[in-house]
Amino acid sequence: MAKTGLVTVLFNSDEVLEGFFKSISTQSYKNYVLYLVDNSANEATDALIAKLTSAYPVTQFKHLRSEGNIGVAAGNNVGIKQALADGCDHVLLLNNDIETEQKDAIEKIVTRCDTKGEKLAVPKIFYYDTRKLWMAGGYMDTWRALGVHCGYKKADAPKYNKAKYITYAPTCFMIIAKEVFEKVGYMDEKYFAYYDDTDFVLRAARAGYKLYYEPEVNILHKVSFSGGGDISPFYIYYSNRNKIYFARKNIRGIKKYFAICYTLVSRVAFWFKFNKVGKKKLVRGLKDGFRLQIK
Repeated sequence: MAKTGLVTVLFNSDEVLEGFFKSISTQSYKNYVLYLVDNSANEATDALIAKLTSAYPVTQFKHLRSEGNIGVAAGNNVGIKQALADGCDHVLLLNNDIETEQKDAIEKIVTRCDTKGEKLAVPKIFYYDTRKLWMAGGYMDTWRALGVHCGYKKADAPKYNKAKYITYAPTCFMIIAKEVFEKVGYMDEKYFAYYDDTDFVLRAARAGYKLYYEPEVNILHKVSFSGGGDISPFYIYYSNRNKIYFARKNIRGIKKYFAICYTLVSRVAFWFKFNKVGKKKLVRGLKDGFRLQIK
C-alpha cells in the first residue's frame, strides 16, 4: 500500500494531542510518517510528545520545529515538502484536534486512492461534542466567495451516506496525491490561517482534479480549538481579510464584484454584534484584504 505523509501543524495544541496520538496509534494502516510541524515549539510540548509517543506508539514521526508561528498554510507547506522529499505517494493533511473511533479510517481512504485512482479525498466529519455533522461533503459558492459545508450542524441521515464528487471541503482531514502538488503547487502562505484550503481546493479543481467524498470514513472534530472560535479577534481578522483576498485572487467578472460587495454588506450585521476589539479587527481585516498583493 502507498506510503503516506500525515501532516499536522501544532500551535498551543498540547490539550488535544493525547486524543490525536491515540487515534493515530490505533490505525490499522502503518505505512506512514507523521510530520509534526510545531509553530509553538517549547520544552513542555517536547516532553509531552515524548510521553505520548511512548504511550501511543506511532510507526514513524518527525518533529519539525518552526521558528515561531509561521501560520497554518506555511506550516502545512513545511510538512508537505518534507513528506514528498521522503518519498510519500500521498499527503494526508489533518488537524490535531481530530479523532476517530474507526481503526481503519486512514486505511479506507488510502485504499480508495490506491484502487480507484482518486487524487483528493475527504471523510464525513462530525462535531466531537454533539456528534452532529460538521461536514458531509460541500460545494464552492463563488458568488459569495465561500466554501459551503453540507449537513452543517444537522443530525446524520441516509442522504449524507452517498459517496460522490464534491467541489469543496476543508483540509482538516484531506488526502492528496503528490502529483496534485506537482501540478497545482502548495498552499498560498499569504493566507496564514483560514481560506488557504479553500484556495487550494479551487486551484486543484481548475487544474482538472476531482475531490471525492467518502462517507464510510468518520472523523470527530474539536472545531476551532487553536484559533479560539469564530468570535476571537484572531478569527475575525483573518477570516475577513482572507475572504476579500480570496475573491480578488480567484474570482473574475461580475461574480468577483458581487462576492466583494456581498462580503462588505453582510459584515455590517457582524460589526454590530462584536465588541470594541472585534469591530477594530473586522475593519482592519477588510482593509488588509484589499492591500494584499496578488501574484
